[in-house]
Amino acid sequence: MQSPHGITASAFRPSVMGRNGMVTSGHALASQAGIQTMMAGGNAVDAAIATAAALGVVEPAGSGVGGDGFILIYWAETGQVAAVNATGPAPRAATRETYLKTGGIPMKGMRSVSVPGLVDGWLLAHERYGKLALAKVFEPAVSLCEDGFPISYRLANGLRGELTRFAAEPDSRAIFTNNGEPIAPGELLYNRNLGATLRKIAKAGREVFYEGEIAKTIGEFSQNHYGLLTTDDLGNYHAHWAEPIHVNYRGYEVYEMPPNSSGHILLQELNIVELFDMQELGCNTAESVHLMVEAKKLAFADREKYMADPGWVDIPLEGMLSKTYAAEQAERINQGTAAIDVPAGAPEAHEDTTCFCTADREGNLVCVLQSIQSGFGSSLVAGDTGILLNNRMTYWHLEEGHPNCLMPGKRVRHTMNPVIVTKDGKPLIACGTPGADTQVQTNLQLVTHILDFGMTPQEAISAPRWRSLQNPMESTIPHVCSNHLQLEGRFPDEVQKGLATKGHELQILNDWGGPGSAQVITVHPESGALIGGSDPRTDGYAISF
Repeated sequence: MQSPHGITASAFRPSVMGRNGMVTSGHALASQAGIQTMMAGGNAVDAAIATAAALGVVEPAGSGVGGDGFILIYWAETGQVAAVNATGPAPRAATRETYLKTGGIPMKGMRSVSVPGLVDGWLLAHERYGKLALAKVFEPAVSLCEDGFPISYRLANGLRGELTRFAAEPDSRAIFTNNGEPIAPGELLYNRNLGATLRKIAKAGREVFYEGEIAKTIGEFSQNHYGLLTTDDLGNYHAHWAEPIHVNYRGYEVYEMPPNSSGHILLQELNIVELFDMQELGCNTAESVHLMVEAKKLAFADREKYMADPGWVDIPLEGMLSKTYAAEQAERINQGTAAIDVPAGAPEAHEDTTCFCTADREGNLVCVLQSIQSGFGSSLVAGDTGILLNNRMTYWHLEEGHPNCLMPGKRVRHTMNPVIVTKDGKPLIACGTPGADTQVQTNLQLVTHILDFGMTPQEAISAPRWRSLQNPMESTIPHVCSNHLQLEGRFPDEVQKGLATKGHELQILNDWGGPGSAQVITVHPESGALIGGSDPRTDGYAISF
């Protein structure tokens, strides 16, 4: 698509176009699972669940039924955006004092595991919007489990790095190693136990996972591995429908997940950026990148002070998203100098992860972020379930008084934030990316590339990417931020020099070394054609029919 603003943009691969259905995800086989489901008569929600289940098989480092997620849905029949919060809380036995006595929260192992919420979120979305039987929706993922799939070079490298942990446990050794040796690229990986688990969920639904046979197996496994997660924790959990949050950006409605998602950061960033003339600043210039980085710092400072599980903490969300507050925040930006001391504002009180998007002919759009936290989660497979459990507990703070301080039954603050954009009530964009705190930064780049500079999905994804690094001490000194800025090497020399002159401490990555695995679908406003792009930095692919 020719940019209406005369901006030239190149893409590593073309945007994919289709009319009947589109799936973009971090793996070609998962995208194919979603398309296969739509070709069998399913809609975008059926395709999203099929893609989600398949990603847990072919991209096990990022997500799966042992993790969490957020689901954002534009439903054409109502013209409304709906949201599912499928993030699980800390186990009831997981107290701050328990972890302090043992030296903190471990990165791996059973004590890093929180309640997995994703499955119940899938079931909620399917119950309201799904067309196909759940057994049909899970069919592609079950086939990948039982028939095996060739592992990519990327997955092979990840498994090699986790070999010692996986080889130490019989359940993970049987799936993720070749008799204790690394699985080579192109060799087949099977997870037949996970296939059996998916069949059980398709047949018996929530009960079998959260209260029945699977819950019992997970609870016993946790007890045998000195974990804190119990069958009661699973049985008491329920995913829930949530009200999306949104702001208007230059005439477009941008929807995000509410807290405990960090989606408000993107909306705050956009509110600030909207007050500047991006056309005058230019696309990916030192001036426009500086503006976005400084807006990001202000929004992140607010997150550190205010954001956590809204069931436990009062969050001044209305004030944080107001245009008046954005104007006050924008006044704090010095266009010539990078800020390093950025305290939170005063609004009025009123990973490894995976992202994928689906769209269908009826105009429905779905964007999903799901995760088992860092690479391969806890690195523990729960007995004969085939389920790789998360290590989401590692996102808690243990400092007393911090809004994200661990409490039993509380949900941790999440970085996952799916995005849907509408124009005059009609669907326009679904986008997102994994990448922990990078997510809202990459999403800011994607949205502005498309809305301000007229890029196609693939152009927006393939454009040179930046990442502003957080201060590792931000949990104890939240108002001090880092000026370390990573840039892909494809940024021109004059941009690099301009940012350095403004005080940014640059780290130049290789040409395609930026963060994330971005996925984008746009809907052509006149023809309704679906246009998709997927990140060439990873194994992602867009597929349509």
